[in-house]
Amino acid sequence: MEIPIRPPTLAEVFKSFDDSHRSPRLTEIFALGLGPAPGGKYRHWDTLRHLKPPEGLSSQEWWAGIKVARSLTRREVPLLKDKTGGSFFYTLADPVLELLHEIDRNASGHIAVADQITNPQTRDRYIQSSLIEEAITSSQLEGASTTREKAKEMLRSGREPIDHSEKMIVNNYRAIQLIARLKDQPLSKELLSLFHRTIINGTLKEGTERNYLRQPGDGIGVYDNRDNTLLHEPPPAHHIPGRIDALCRFANETPTGTFLHPVLKAIILHFWLAYDHPFIDGNGRTARVLFYWSVLSQHFWLFEFLSISTILRKAPVKYARSFLYTETDENDLTYFILAQLQVIRRAINELYAYVERKRQEVQQIEYLLRASTLLNHRQMALLGHALRHPGMRYTIESHRTSHQITYQTARTDLLELVKRQLLHHRKIARTFVFTVPPDLAERVQRLSS
Repeated sequence: MEIPIRPPTLAEVFKSFDDSHRSPRLTEIFALGLGPAPGGKYRHWDTLRHLKPPEGLSSQEWWAGIKVARSLTRREVPLLKDKTGGSFFYTLADPVLELLHEIDRNASGHIAVADQITNPQTRDRYIQSSLIEEAITSSQLEGASTTREKAKEMLRSGREPIDHSEKMIVNNYRAIQLIARLKDQPLSKELLSLFHRTIINGTLKEGTERNYLRQPGDGIGVYDNRDNTLLHEPPPAHHIPGRIDALCRFANETPTGTFLHPVLKAIILHFWLAYDHPFIDGNGRTARVLFYWSVLSQHFWLFEFLSISTILRKAPVKYARSFLYTETDENDLTYFILAQLQVIRRAINELYAYVERKRQEVQQIEYLLRASTLLNHRQMALLGHALRHPGMRYTIESHRTSHQITYQTARTDLLELVKRQLLHHRKIARTFVFTVPPDLAERVQRLSS
């Protein structure tokens, strides 16, 4: 990945004007009312320099007008500093405000959502599905190489991981589970350390787990995996303890003087930890876990059902570039914020599309089984899944994990389906394995009739 070209500063642009024409020319530029995001796009100079500027302006003058407009609504982020002590800021441009409004409408408060999410009988199943998806894709972003199908089978069955990639996924799964229990605790070094230790448990070389924080001279940075280009050099290791203190203060305190939207705070925490890169490994996964802790601690409950890493993994270069745009343009966090807000919006949209597909599947099963009162909602959910995955295997443990029920309840569910000839079962070693008969659809139809 190429590092974006640093934009010209306002001083450099202004210096190009003749002294006698400087004031009139600046007046002309600002009179155009370019705004911070022309056309609804908050562009970096690396993109803008390739576009045709408005009539009568050079590319540099166009950029100068945009930068001045951005400065009018920019807000400094309290406590967050770069390696040289410079501040970070963000701009409340229209695209930011529009996305925040959309997220407010769809991800918090009393909103109209599908029964599958609000119904206690099925809610846990949707949370579990999202948790598994986030654990897998967040690990894949950091190099885990197993398939989604194999990883899901491992998490649902409860079997032990067999390689490094599976350990990464299991650890991430357990870390995200911690959030639900600990979201009401204030962020501290101890809590952050707990998240991180859970994420890297058993995945580091022998002897390196004695000290999780970076040490002076360790040479840890962010590199492009393709050509080993250094993309980001984090702050010096001896600054880490103080920077973690500041991170925790920012997470727990409400800044005075200005309102900071809770989702913006969570996104800034995500960036902050990734920028500091305080640990010897697992920084990206810990940053995303910290994001979830922040939004859930601030009662954006729908995020329990979202997987941001699923979206990030579809465009990893865009994710990395949003960090680089911020660093190369005077610490303007707006690039990273907008990228993450767009990810959140897409994750919400995909959740609603997923729920609609599930609703239609449930309707189909309910239609087929409408004459029967013998199956419960968990059995019906399993049959819906089985109809779409004819070769799938189920165990008592996988059914228990999917629905967060007791072992005995899961065992009863599955044996009743065997009794009604909707599943086959056999014992492999000490485990009962339940398989889908090839003519399941016909069997369901016979049962409903």
